[in-house]
Amino acid sequence: MGVRKRQTAEKLKEERSKIAFAKLNNCPTSPRKMRLVADIIRGKKVEDALSILKFSSKEAARRLDKLVLSAIANWQAKNEDADVTEAGLFIKEIRVDGGAMLKRLRPAPQGRAHRIRKRSNHVTLVLGQTNTVEAN
Repeated sequence: MGVRKRQTAEKLKEERSKIAFAKLNNCPTSPRKMRLVADIIRGKKVEDALSILKFSSKEAARRLDKLVLSAIANWQAKNEDADVTEAGLFIKEIRVDGGAMLKRLRPAPQGRAHRIRKRSNHVTLVLGQTNTVEAN
């Protein structure tokens, strides 16, 4: 049993070296607005995703652009001898979860108050690699 456990652990470690991820926590944008942009780039090659985000007019696109660049930098830190263009990086997974919510009250007519919920989100981006890169 111990041998099999060690083998699966080594296999997982090898798979983790092929991927890189980046996280963006407490981004002051509603998760719904962020998901609209995240759905566009899910599964795309990194170069295509960066060009889509660059020409998008949404504020969430600017934040995701920086996050993709951060994930690329994390991948380069893991694979120092490899080239990004030859690796065939793509966006394997992008997940947008709701974050903390600031709750405020806005005065309303006749002594009432309306609740304002200022939403935030957490974005997790995982890069996959199509081509295995050999270190020279």
